[in-house]
Amino acid sequence: MATVIREEESAPMVPRTVGAGRLAVGAIQGGVLYWLYQARGAELWPATAPFLFVPLLLLALVAPVLLISSLGHMTGRRAAGWLATASAVMLGLGLHDVWRRAAAVGAAAGDAASPAMPSPLLFLFLVAGFFIAHALVLSAIHDGRRLARYPTYFDVSWKLLIQLGFSAMFVGALWLALSLGAVLFMLVRLDFLETLLKQSWFAIPASVFAFACAMHITDVRPAIVRGIRSLLLVLLSWLLPLSALIVLAFLLSLVFTGLEPLWATRKATAVLLGAAALLVVLINAAYQNGEQAATVPRLVRWSALAAALTLLPIVAIAVYSLALRVADYGWTTDRVIAAACLAVAACYALGYGWAAYAFFRRGEWMQGLAPVNIATACVVLAVLLGLFSPLADPARLSVDSQVGRLLSGATPPDKFDFDYLHAHGARYGRAALEQLQAAGGADGQIRDRAGRALARKARPGQPPVPASQAEVAANITVWPRHAGLPTSFRQQNWSDKQQRWQLPPCLRQAGMPCDAVLLDIDRDGRPEVLLLPAESQSAPVLLGEGGGGGWSVLGRLPGELNSCASLRRQLLDGTYGLVPARVHDLEIGGQRMAISRQPGASAIACPP
Repeated sequence: MATVIREEESAPMVPRTVGAGRLAVGAIQGGVLYWLYQARGAELWPATAPFLFVPLLLLALVAPVLLISSLGHMTGRRAAGWLATASAVMLGLGLHDVWRRAAAVGAAAGDAASPAMPSPLLFLFLVAGFFIAHALVLSAIHDGRRLARYPTYFDVSWKLLIQLGFSAMFVGALWLALSLGAVLFMLVRLDFLETLLKQSWFAIPASVFAFACAMHITDVRPAIVRGIRSLLLVLLSWLLPLSALIVLAFLLSLVFTGLEPLWATRKATAVLLGAAALLVVLINAAYQNGEQAATVPRLVRWSALAAALTLLPIVAIAVYSLALRVADYGWTTDRVIAAACLAVAACYALGYGWAAYAFFRRGEWMQGLAPVNIATACVVLAVLLGLFSPLADPARLSVDSQVGRLLSGATPPDKFDFDYLHAHGARYGRAALEQLQAAGGADGQIRDRAGRALARKARPGQPPVPASQAEVAANITVWPRHAGLPTSFRQQNWSDKQQRWQLPPCLRQAGMPCDAVLLDIDRDGRPEVLLLPAESQSAPVLLGEGGGGGWSVLGRLPGELNSCASLRRQLLDGTYGLVPARVHDLEIGGQRMAISRQPGASAIACPP
């Protein structure tokens, strides 16, 4: 049966004359971005002044999109006020981003050693933050009050999300069509279109202009946007019963397995946060704007209640997992960001849990979700502002935590990662290293190690400085304990090895501990070295000595071995055996070829 769209539903929500202004904004944005791209490539002003270039690039990327979306929905005065506020925030965060990542504590504005591009994390969360803030502002203006109705927040935010998504898809489709045209012309040996597509003066303005066109088209066809939104939400809502069942089964399985297998993965917090985020999205897909509760299928309604109740234990376990890591190893930048995400997740978990509890008391299905979502959106903005400003800079908090553990004796100097302060602590880490070098202590170990870390020139985004032979030896703990590394292994210059990425971290960078097990794997009377990095994500690597005296990678063991505490302990204690290989190698034309196992064939089970 054909769908009939009423005339008022297909009518534009904004005057068509607004389109000219939006296209003009897109054209200007494309020109500015091309200018900045050329300046960056040729190392010309303003790219040579990072304290100017980085904020300017953020403004050129984000502010025009806010303006395009505002035209037709705000008066000129309100649009100017909102853009001025947003630009001031972007300016401040951009300046702080350059300042905190400056190569030296005393780096001045415009110093060539300062970072010339915004950090990817800042740009990612800046886009997310302004998406939320722009939806809140548009909704408030639409309803004519500071706090809009929840259905307005729902409609505006989903419309904006679909606009951005389909605009990006339109740009991709445009380039697909242009690339196809270039291939067609190349069939008759005409390369003008292929040459044109490679020119930045065409590619950047054309892409940005196409994005602006798509933003306008999706804005003047609200019925299409609503149809796409409705279909998407219905499909997502039917994933809720399956997801809720999986999470419930997982929680029940913990009763029998305990939490130790979860801790052994070293990624429990991230996985649990992902599960919580999925449940929040699917619950909202079922709830929508809250006005169609009676039309939601019963299975989906009960699944939403179950999912809301399981959020609290999921987030609680994630908080406990992070707390254990912090108690053992202190704060790092990743853990600070994870804690911020958990604070937001806790708001959702507590609020949704209360909404589910209210259903059993008053029979109102998830009616508490609306205020929870609005309040948590404001919490997200506050958290993002804190993380990317001096208020709660993850680098500052992690440096204070790690240095505090060092000075208190919780982390011995020989186990402390001084290079972490230099590589991930931004200017706070380098300032801490200078203070540690000046203060000394611990028989000079702290002073000497801090000095060596300061001497390294690597910065975030650059390859780490190769570790010296002495630093490699300090990284490695040999098993059996009475044994020592072969002389040729200790004298090996690992920085000269090709394909250094195959080597474990302890051979490439100082402050990366690992265990070395000596074993004669091929029974030729000469020991091989099996390195087990302290990081559970890194697979054990077996190295052997060749005929010329050089050491190279012979192979790897399953990555699960490194995260299984019981098997790792047996290996270090020497309670292992050597068994013949099940499959022989092939020799073809004088060349020996190993038969590789299929993916998953080397998986191991970790006993308790």
